[in-house]
Amino acid sequence: MKKRWMVSLMAVAMAVSMAACGKSSGGGTENAGSSAPAGTTAAEAGASGETQAADAGEPVDGGVLTISLSSSPKNLDPVKYTGTYESQIIGSVCDTLVEYNSSLTEIMPSIAASWEVSDDGKEYTFKLRDDVYFQPGQYQDGRQVTAEDIKYSLERSHELSAMNRLDMLDHCEVISDTEVKCVLENPNAVFLTALTDAGNVIVPKEEVEGWGDDFGTHLVGSGPFALKEFKLDQQATLVRNEKYWAQKPHLDGVVFRPVSDGNQAVNALRTGEVNVATSLTGEAVQVARDDDTVKLLEMPGLHVSYLYFNMVNGPTKDPKVREALIKAVNVEELTGGVYQYGEAVPASLPLPPGSWGYDEAVKAEVPTYDPEAAKALLAEAGYPDGFDLNLYISNTPTRVKMATLFQAYLQQNLNVNVNINTSEWGTFSEIGASGQADVFGMSWTWYPDPYFFLNKLFYSGEIGSLGNGQGYNNPEVDKCLENALLTTDQNERADLYKKALALIVKDMPGIFYANENVEWGVTPNVQGLVQRADGKVKICTTDINVWLSK
Repeated sequence: MKKRWMVSLMAVAMAVSMAACGKSSGGGTENAGSSAPAGTTAAEAGASGETQAADAGEPVDGGVLTISLSSSPKNLDPVKYTGTYESQIIGSVCDTLVEYNSSLTEIMPSIAASWEVSDDGKEYTFKLRDDVYFQPGQYQDGRQVTAEDIKYSLERSHELSAMNRLDMLDHCEVISDTEVKCVLENPNAVFLTALTDAGNVIVPKEEVEGWGDDFGTHLVGSGPFALKEFKLDQQATLVRNEKYWAQKPHLDGVVFRPVSDGNQAVNALRTGEVNVATSLTGEAVQVARDDDTVKLLEMPGLHVSYLYFNMVNGPTKDPKVREALIKAVNVEELTGGVYQYGEAVPASLPLPPGSWGYDEAVKAEVPTYDPEAAKALLAEAGYPDGFDLNLYISNTPTRVKMATLFQAYLQQNLNVNVNINTSEWGTFSEIGASGQADVFGMSWTWYPDPYFFLNKLFYSGEIGSLGNGQGYNNPEVDKCLENALLTTDQNERADLYKKALALIVKDMPGIFYANENVEWGVTPNVQGLVQRADGKVKICTTDINVWLSK
């Protein structure tokens, strides 16, 4: 019986995969080490590896780089963005005060040339470069970036960020045109890392206030490329910023285009319509591997795919029900069914192995697959005949496959009827943050610091944001997470995060089923591109300058 059930599940996965590949609509979610040659497999590259397309000859100027995104960006206003799709564009148009290096091991200067931290860890004083200029816009003509812009942008993020990306900030003080002090509410070990996020880029007040609600389609920053045009669900067109402070970009421009179907993205690579295809999954990964005209860059990502249970309302507020749902799903089979081409590995914890807060020992505390025990738990909770459950996902092929398999497991093992609700990313992210979903499925990817996973997904102060849309609230976990921000000693912080991780797993808030790789397809003429574990596409920085060979 078990073998027959496993075969039927795989048949479902294959059928869903074939159906999903034909869809054109999109939706979806949303670091240092040794280098690895193009085409290196994720396993060979290593968990903290860095992959770079091989350069061919001397760089040349000119050409437009076209990048496909697996879903359509919704809004480019930094304080409103919720997915990685927006951040790719924002990061090419705007600069942050500081930036991570490509290997995600060190914070580097950007608009800030240097900084000092007070003894109590609550004040950060930044000295700014004096050669950074905004791109000309409708309401300013390309003026110099000053400390007033830092104050305005960071305080705006603190007040309005949809993801609470700068919640540790209290206020900023302008010392001079080129010096600004950021005052925190409490010492916070991740403040500099938070400043590297695309939600905390520096923007001109005139453009934000001039455009109002339309600033998200008329983004202006000081980055290597200026936004020429943004057409929702079509493309974002960027042109070279001739006054970029770091170095002159080799490219004339960049186009970001949503292509939700991976096979279509690979075909676009073959024809030259697209130069870089991000977030490849499914059959498209194997097609790119097997095609000599396409380079596949892959490395383990800082990523977790998961199903989150509502902790406040409905049947899943009962821990017995949550445990039953976890025990009803064979995670290894589920992951194998969703990622049939090695694009991910099975997971069990809400923190990726590439994070320094990861604790292998905690995996033993995660409930294992046991359908009979799951049935007994559900009966004890008062649901011997099952119940109806609404699952919300974005409409990407990967999420659809996962949802279909999850539905099959719960129907077969628990007589729980799962209603699958799909939508594009913008609508989905609003539902996920609302606290109204019985279960929602998505993924999370960020930096190696555990804060960007555990604090954002499980801290009670994040309830109401997309990260903690399920309403998770555990005072013991809060205490661990808060204390981890009061010290800069990484070993002490790691111990606190590991303690929090164990407490979170004990609460059984969801099923954390996969760690995805970063999978990019590129055309052979793309030179100087560096792949990062956080999935960011960097086109021109102080040490990167992508170009197209002839």
